[in-house]
Amino acid sequence: MQFHEEPSIGDRIARLRARRKLTQEGLAERAGVSVDVVRKLEQGVRQTARLSTLNSLARALDVEPSALVGQPVTFEARSEQDQPSVLALRQAVAPVSDLLSAGPDPDPEEPPDIAALQACLRSTERIRREGRIGEIGAVLPQLIRDAKNAAHASSGNESAAAYSVLAEAYQVAATTLTALGKEDVAFTALERAMEAARRGNDPHLETVGISSLAWVLTRQGRLEDAEHVSVTTAERIEPGFRSQPVELALWGVLLLRAATAAVRLDRQETVQELLSLAGAAAARIGTDRLDYATPFGPTNAGVAKVNFLVEMGRSAEALSAARLVPDLASLPPTWRARFHVDRALAHSDLNRDEDSLKALIVAERTAPEWMRYHSTSRRLVTELRGRERRRTSPVTELADRLRVDD
Repeated sequence: MQFHEEPSIGDRIARLRARRKLTQEGLAERAGVSVDVVRKLEQGVRQTARLSTLNSLARALDVEPSALVGQPVTFEARSEQDQPSVLALRQAVAPVSDLLSAGPDPDPEEPPDIAALQACLRSTERIRREGRIGEIGAVLPQLIRDAKNAAHASSGNESAAAYSVLAEAYQVAATTLTALGKEDVAFTALERAMEAARRGNDPHLETVGISSLAWVLTRQGRLEDAEHVSVTTAERIEPGFRSQPVELALWGVLLLRAATAAVRLDRQETVQELLSLAGAAAARIGTDRLDYATPFGPTNAGVAKVNFLVEMGRSAEALSAARLVPDLASLPPTWRARFHVDRALAHSDLNRDEDSLKALIVAERTAPEWMRYHSTSRRLVTELRGRERRRTSPVTELADRLRVDD
């Protein structure tokens, strides 16, 4: 059986390095990483690397990290009648009518009322949390158009409520497009989200938008910017004694966004400080919440700690911490799946391929469609399959299910 694999990280690094006329030593020096890491990646000895390393290499090569890791860049077609596409989402986020100052595209139907819009938004957010990415591509463009038309067609409180729905819809678009490696249009979606939030009636939406912005900036490799916007906003909204749980949760999420950037900048002391503050906020809330489609509480803080330990290469500590995470079932499927992928990465780092595969299979059972779009999972499966001597095995079957050769 022959596999026709997609280009590896090493292939991409070698191609970009040659294009920039750099030696392996020159790239390593410019990125501040070991030349041995560059050599092993290019030779295919290693298929994965810490995200801090990938971010450093991406900056040295003047590309976004997604250019190195590779990932599916479009939605899966479910049928000829229902083919969600990135193009449809791009057109909804940045329609030509906006450039022509013509206002929203004409719609022969009356815009839905606010209650219907809000119900559609809640449904869309649930689909996203469950990792059903293809369905997002089918429903989200229309939700954006409906919310825009409702905001323009109404006035007063109804218009403000429609703008709030629009702001959240743009944020869902931004995170979905980022997952597909389309950080450019994701950034545009966030600009639209912030503008809509300022016209809306929910004072928390700008904070939520900043949190999403930090994630997009992180995926773009703009780590200092991601850390800065998260910390600056967290300082501005720092909760007090009388703050409500939602305010503590939003503050805690911002701290975790900042820590995500800091860990990839290899600022371990900063990561520990931010995680400690977020943990204190989670403990004060006492239970896991779900605000604006994002969970926060003791469980999510524990999951984040595992992720950061994996990123820092402290795999044995990560697995020990993973065993202490409380109430994992309280998290949405995509958060749980990412947790199991982190466990798989830690096991792989410790040369425990069988345990790594078991964790990946649990992640797949938890959020099967999300796994097919998740670049880290695909890379790890590719690496495990490369070490498998048998033609048919559980890891080759998993690779087939994830369509890593498509």
